[in-house]
Amino acid sequence: MKTISLQDAVAMIPAEATLMVGGFMGVGTPEPLIDELVRQQKRNLTVIANDTAAPGIGVGKLITAKLLRRVIVSHIGLNPETQQQMLAGDLRVDLVPQGTLSERIRAGGFGLGGILTATGVGTIVAEGKQTIAIDGRDYLLEPALRADFALVHAFIADYLGNLSYVLTARNFNPLMAMAADTVVVQAENIVPVGVVSPDHVMTPAPVVDYLVVKG
Repeated sequence: MKTISLQDAVAMIPAEATLMVGGFMGVGTPEPLIDELVRQQKRNLTVIANDTAAPGIGVGKLITAKLLRRVIVSHIGLNPETQQQMLAGDLRVDLVPQGTLSERIRAGGFGLGGILTATGVGTIVAEGKQTIAIDGRDYLLEPALRADFALVHAFIADYLGNLSYVLTARNFNPLMAMAADTVVVQAENIVPVGVVSPDHVMTPAPVVDYLVVKG
């Protein structure tokens, strides 16, 4: 794990990269990283996230700046700008049931090819997907999700990269930290090694590549 400045962290991300971004309606989203993506005008990104938040919040800032070409999310209902760009054909939106989304990310982190789920069987969701019958019940085969970069928000990080989250800000962050080639963490508090008890480590240091520090 290496420490890195905010500017250098985002400079590593090329246009057209695929990003996983933690958060649930902006709660648990690494806002400084999002702001820097906008400042550096990283374009044609694909974002995998729970949602696109709202204008001026979290992933919503990337929507407003028109930096995204595709989102894979569980809902867009609270961001009218996402809806407008989708209807105009400027943004591809893949809507995935929330439980399916989280499990596809988990599968990507655990080295699995995908998951089987009954959610969506017999609906438009099943169109073009492989169906597998097990014990007389049909399941959809949903592929695992991985990303080039995961942008993770933690409450506490130590200088090895061990992470701890707080309350609902935990949400998708631990899953996404497992499912990306490069993991960049923005933490509210950075503490010396040993301050975070092993029992409180939710994301272990070996999966973290970069910790953003001031400088």
